[in-house]
Amino acid sequence: MRAIRLHSFGGPEVLGIEDVPEPEAGEGEVRIKVAAAGVNFMDIYGRKGQGAYAGRLPTGLGGEAAGVIDQVGPGVTGPRVGDHVASPSAPGAYAEYVVVPAARVVKVPAGVDLTTAGALMLQGLTAHFLASSTYPLKDGDTALVHAGAGGVGRLLVQIAKRRGARVLATVSTDEKERLARSAGADEVIRYTATDFADAARRLTGGRGVDVVYDSVGKDTFDKSLDSLRPRGYMVLYGQSSGPVPPVDPQVLNAKGSLFLTRPTIGHHIATPEELRGRTDDLFGLIASGGLDVRVAREFPLGEAADAHRLLESRQALGKILLIPG
Repeated sequence: MRAIRLHSFGGPEVLGIEDVPEPEAGEGEVRIKVAAAGVNFMDIYGRKGQGAYAGRLPTGLGGEAAGVIDQVGPGVTGPRVGDHVASPSAPGAYAEYVVVPAARVVKVPAGVDLTTAGALMLQGLTAHFLASSTYPLKDGDTALVHAGAGGVGRLLVQIAKRRGARVLATVSTDEKERLARSAGADEVIRYTATDFADAARRLTGGRGVDVVYDSVGKDTFDKSLDSLRPRGYMVLYGQSSGPVPPVDPQVLNAKGSLFLTRPTIGHHIATPEELRGRTDDLFGLIASGGLDVRVAREFPLGEAADAHRLLESRQALGKILLIPG
């Protein structure tokens, strides 16, 4: 089969495509013929060899896939050959085939195509746990969502609105403003032209927002804290602009006894039941027309380097996918 392999860490140019043996499904595993693999910032961190995302070389890349089961290993009950499935836990997903523990796949219902399922797993699950678990939004809450037209951001805006929240979204361009508004954002702040902390205060009558969902990191962190009401929640879930420098906890006191958390998806889909529960919610929203999943661009597997360049440019208006077929 063809797969993306890294023999060194570095820029997009290290993403080479090779012929490698097809993996075999072992005990408790299934093999998926990949129809779509998601491209995510964690893949970029892995390509660069950053921290916990660095694998042992040579290595594959990717972690999100949707496709059709073509092999079932011993001891598997439930998933069957021919099932349409998706997984947010598919290491090496930049390939024609990937092996995944059966407990980490979910069945894709008939009303959801595999491209949509492949675009939904990591970003949709992230938006779901942020809005329903990390800070469970409710009627009357006001949330500030950074990158409101991005992959997670646009889904998060939609889910937040369904939970009754008022949503302020930050964007950088006219097109991104249009996308954030189409997702339901009540107010859109052009952070390139306006101090978003001042805008958040003004739009809340000086009180501040209840929660900030921040995927940007270094460039927005300090002003995100300034946007919060007393005892508000700072939810840092990404670092597209770079990691946040060390923080003196006393700052949280000085700015209003704030809460700071850095959640990650693994702790929110830790059991098969939680994974299925969240995906069932998401698939149900899609089937009812309550969630619009936007795919910005599909690349052939061999063009993974170009897919990474587009993601790193932060110009993608939606999900980026690799299509092995």
